[in-house]
Amino acid sequence: MLTRRHFIITSSALFSGAIAGPALAQDAVGFDATVTRPDPDPNANNPWGLHPRFMPTRVQHRAGLRAGDIHVDAVARYLYHIGTDGTAMRYGVAIGRAGLYQPGTFRIGRKQEWPSWTPTANMIAREPEVYGQFAGGVPGGPENPLGARAFYLYEGNRDTYLRIHGTPQPWSIGTSASSGCVRMVNAHVIELYENVEVGSTAFLYPAA
Repeated sequence: MLTRRHFIITSSALFSGAIAGPALAQDAVGFDATVTRPDPDPNANNPWGLHPRFMPTRVQHRAGLRAGDIHVDAVARYLYHIGTDGTAMRYGVAIGRAGLYQPGTFRIGRKQEWPSWTPTANMIAREPEVYGQFAGGVPGGPENPLGARAFYLYEGNRDTYLRIHGTPQPWSIGTSASSGCVRMVNAHVIELYENVEVGSTAFLYPAA
């Protein structure tokens, strides 16, 4: 069973801090230079004003994790994408508001560039004043709630309607803001999209 307790116990062993070493010079905030440019201005590569810990960072992970899989720590608001070399890319995310986030183990059933979006019947019933106007759907584009890219999370062959996706609201990263999905900065989800295969597993750990 996927539990937050398991993740708390193992996360310090699963993922360590940013890699240091002669071949991987670090910038002023300690991020791997292959991820964040060593700019004199620490905000030069962060136009969204994110807290530095939510910027993409390459970290080490313990042996035994499957390359290509995704792990979402809902408490720390991190998404890890496991690489093939003992490291993972870590990104800051936003998760679902209280009672809407759904932990579990999912299969990435498909992925989409500039996806369209239609609120679910539950979303419309819960907040008709917010979502009713979009019942007919919203075409893909910069203002679409799913942002630039989306991964569709499945249980078996069933679409759960949960997504890992971009957002036109980058200021929400690090918070509980969505209707259940995992949000990323558009630039970050575009980078992730190129490296994640359909069929990979996404582990969404509990938020408490």
